[in-house]
Amino acid sequence: MPSRNIVKSYIEEGYYHIYNRGVEKRIIFEDEDDCRIFLHYIMIYLSPIEEVLKTYSDNVRIRRFIRLNLSEEVDLLCFSLMPNHFHFLIKQNSKDGIVKFMRRLMTSYVMYFNKKYDRVGTLLQSRYKAVNVDKDEYLLHLTRYIHLNPFEINSNINFKEFSSYQYYLGTRHPSWIKPEKILEYFSIKGEEYKVSSYKSFVEDSLIDSSGILEGLTID
Repeated sequence: MPSRNIVKSYIEEGYYHIYNRGVEKRIIFEDEDDCRIFLHYIMIYLSPIEEVLKTYSDNVRIRRFIRLNLSEEVDLLCFSLMPNHFHFLIKQNSKDGIVKFMRRLMTSYVMYFNKKYDRVGTLLQSRYKAVNVDKDEYLLHLTRYIHLNPFEINSNINFKEFSSYQYYLGTRHPSWIKPEKILEYFSIKGEEYKVSSYKSFVEDSLIDSSGILEGLTID
């Protein structure tokens, strides 16, 4: 019997919860540098090309990534890194954007990780999981679920620093994260209320988001 959410059939303009974990549930982020490198690759692939060119104008190696850029094909709405897995909420703008993004990101990170730790072979489970998010309620509660994940971890790495939650609440708005689709649900009373209302929704709500999201979260 196939694993839940392993069969992928993507549609343009669709929203998807993407997640994967280390093979045999092994650690995939050993230190904060690993987290930073993982996010660095995401930034390279999803930032607008002109921004990448401006930031890395003298870096020939980075400029080679330009032809692999997917900023027009994939919007990353939400993410969190965990010791042995990660979560993404992605809007796909082209029919194969997610497939290309995940293939390129995983290849880049696994090559980095194996070289750093002098290992060979598979790092992640062979097939990442993907599930279509087709209701607004699910979108909102999925971001809450993803953003709360790091709050439950006791680790030498502060995984709260490696999620998109800081960008939802802070003043920094990197171009490779697209929180507005979610935050606009909380904008009735203006910009300041929007952020505080979302923070309250994530941290103070007594609603069990995982119960609402049954079938959409990690198995």
